[in-house]
Amino acid sequence: MLDADIWFPELKECGNVIARVITDGPDADFEKFRWALLAALAEAQTSVKIVTPYFLPDTALVTGLNLAALRGVRVDILLPVKNNLPFVHWASRAMWWQVLERGCHLWLTPPPFDHSKLMIVDGHWVLLGSANWDARSLRLNFELNLESYGHSFAGEMEAVIQRKLRGAHEVTLAEAHARSLPAKLRDATARLFSPYL
Repeated sequence: MLDADIWFPELKECGNVIARVITDGPDADFEKFRWALLAALAEAQTSVKIVTPYFLPDTALVTGLNLAALRGVRVDILLPVKNNLPFVHWASRAMWWQVLERGCHLWLTPPPFDHSKLMIVDGHWVLLGSANWDARSLRLNFELNLESYGHSFAGEMEAVIQRKLRGAHEVTLAEAHARSLPAKLRDATARLFSPYL
């Protein structure tokens, strides 16, 4: 175990952003990332912006997103139009209607494939790091994320999202429902395996 002083030197204050590391894993830090997401969604007042390559949130997170949208928060979710893991993309598509029907906005960003993970709440709180919105990140993987507070850094990250939205396609609920029957069956089958993807 790494517990000697050499591994944890005293750190000097640096920069002008208040930030905190959020570790997460299937051990002592279990579900810390999930609780951070739920808390941020519960506190959102005006906007939530999410960028993730893998969007397979559990029921609690879907509810958190929907509750935010229902109380008037603008919720934008940015996903790559073409995923590097087709089964994950299909499983994700099978549940898009769950957030679209409550007023969340879902965008498909053009290639190249974007592996970024970013969340901004109210133009002030930023979360970025290694974790995705999927079961592996929420329950199985060891993840390291950083939350920060401040309009300046959040503004820089907002600019990144605005660049990603250029050329992005907004998915409508009608479009999600209009998939062919074979596509719906394929997506629903993939969704059954989402805890393992």
